[in-house]
Amino acid sequence: MSQKNFIVPHDFTEVANIALEHAIATAKPLDAEVFVLHVVQKDKDINEAEAKLNEVIKNYGEGVKLTPSVRLGNIFEDIGDFAAEHHAELIFMGTHGTHGWQHLTGMNALKVITNSSVPFIIVQEKTPNETGYDDIVVPLDLNKETKQKLAVVANLAKYFKSRVHVITPEETDEFLKHQVKANIVFAKKYFDERNIDVTTKVAPHGGFDKEVIKHAVEVDADLIAIMNLNKNSVFGVLASNHEEYIITNEAQIPTLIMNPIEGSISFAADFNG
Repeated sequence: MSQKNFIVPHDFTEVANIALEHAIATAKPLDAEVFVLHVVQKDKDINEAEAKLNEVIKNYGEGVKLTPSVRLGNIFEDIGDFAAEHHAELIFMGTHGTHGWQHLTGMNALKVITNSSVPFIIVQEKTPNETGYDDIVVPLDLNKETKQKLAVVANLAKYFKSRVHVITPEETDEFLKHQVKANIVFAKKYFDERNIDVTTKVAPHGGFDKEVIKHAVEVDADLIAIMNLNKNSVFGVLASNHEEYIITNEAQIPTLIMNPIEGSISFAADFNG
């Protein structure tokens, strides 16, 4: 099994510690290495940041390899670059901090995500379950790119023995109804073939985002998996209401979010080998 690497951007806030806890919970059974990254803008800040990162790691070092790294640059470009250089499978990042990196709320988090080819798990203040991500909600709309996330979800689900809950929007148009049904069949087959428990639900017509969160609360989900569909948008993250609503959801359920990439849904590195 090849070495797995995860990244945790850390700005010395409590929510960054929670993101680190999520990374550790995911890394332990895989014997993955977790790189704890802090980005500074000036050379003179490097020594202090290194000392602070070492203190953080002292508190979390049991049972998993944690490697501190301080990088000169800016968070919007260097987190994604660092993850690519280290062939990371996932980046765990906290949001909604009241201080730290540029008040890393939903909109700024999306700017960081948009510059990365590596999927993110965005956490708020909810600590991970001891058993990991037992229940994962997967919204599946009619954007063709949304199917790409199934491979990443399947890898996580195999690894945690998770239940996957697919939710699709109700459509009134007959053609779109047929498309929704086809998507449900596709997703169910995809997970069934991998021996992953899967449920499906068609959300009532109306606000799909709200129905996704409502369903996630109902099934006591530990993770919601979405796509960042604004990567190639003319408006960029200005048009990102859907993504921002999900990653900053009031239930504080962590969100797996990734950018669309060219090619088939088999792109994802298999966590199991």
